[in-house]
Amino acid sequence: MLSRIAESLYWIGRYIERAEDTARILDVHVHYLLEGPLIDEDLACRNLLAAMGVPAASPAPDGLFNAKLVTELLAFDEANPSSIVSSLTAARANARGVSEAISSEMWEALNTSYNALPGQVAIGRGVGPYTFFRYVRERAAIMAGLTDSTMSRDDAWRFLVIGRSLERIDMLARLLSTGLHPRDGDGDDVDWVILLRSCSAHEAFLRTYHREVEPILAAEFLLLDRLFPRSIFCAVSTAEQCLADLDPRYGRAGMADEARRVLGLVRTNLEFRRIEDLLSDLGGQLRNVQTGCSAASAALAARYFRQTRSVEWVSEGPGIEVAAADGSTRMEALPAPAAAGSDADRLAALAAEEDPVPGADGTAGDDALAEDDGAGERGASPDARMAGR
Repeated sequence: MLSRIAESLYWIGRYIERAEDTARILDVHVHYLLEGPLIDEDLACRNLLAAMGVPAASPAPDGLFNAKLVTELLAFDEANPSSIVSSLTAARANARGVSEAISSEMWEALNTSYNALPGQVAIGRGVGPYTFFRYVRERAAIMAGLTDSTMSRDDAWRFLVIGRSLERIDMLARLLSTGLHPRDGDGDDVDWVILLRSCSAHEAFLRTYHREVEPILAAEFLLLDRLFPRSIFCAVSTAEQCLADLDPRYGRAGMADEARRVLGLVRTNLEFRRIEDLLSDLGGQLRNVQTGCSAASAALAARYFRQTRSVEWVSEGPGIEVAAADGSTRMEALPAPAAAGSDADRLAALAAEEDPVPGADGTAGDDALAEDDGAGERGASPDARMAGR
């Protein structure tokens, strides 16, 4: 597989997952603010922006954030590369270049979603964002279903799933590390119900434990559950398995695949640590998860994706490509030909007038004829040239 195709598939998975997760988080956030009139809206919005990695520079005159501004920034703003609209646009642009590597149903679903975005954005701005969030979740679910039902389990599917898994890990780690909404009684405690709903895990949690939400159980479910697909452990295991399938070779010692080694460290650090120890240092553990996710993404790009330097053009005219010592290339311009009537032409004409033409005075004619005879031999057939040698 070409590295260009692998990289595009990887980012298709990441962008679609980013759009879906952002829609889920914003949906819960808006309802949370509407149901709690005594909640500090500016603080809740700043916590959300911090979780999403967006600079908290409010465009409002009073410098305060509200649900409408945050929704506009994270959902509809095309200038924000992390918004839902930008993510779906980027996913469709990547799919357009590798349409031969995905199924036609996947391309049609993604292209249809992109073409309907302007109308859905207008409805979301006019009526309310809930319809837009539901549309994004449904279209992302369709894409996930088509990916698993129409693609062979080959390298193309693996790269797409790796991108989806790494984005899921990063998004959940951001939410947990920031503490999306603090409780009223303790500002350092995390509202686990809101976090479970943001990950669409609240109902799955209740069916698993059959009791009310408790911090230890909620953290255990989101971090360590092996069966819930949106837990950090499950997403890490899925990405690690796909990397193993890409390169199943094993050495006698160590791990040659850097991305797989980093994810293995993240997985084992979560799997073999007691949940009480994880909660006692939740912030530090989640920072390790985010660092490992970024390192795995960088290692994956260094090994499988294209790493070339761009050609530096130094002239608009004709040129030649020159290789530098560091492996980069640059274009250097060729010398421009002398213009008609220039000083070079006039000097050449004067020199021709001063030097006699061979054979003109009868002294160099024999030599000229000898050279002509030699030229005739050089113009002979290949067999004659070989015989002469």
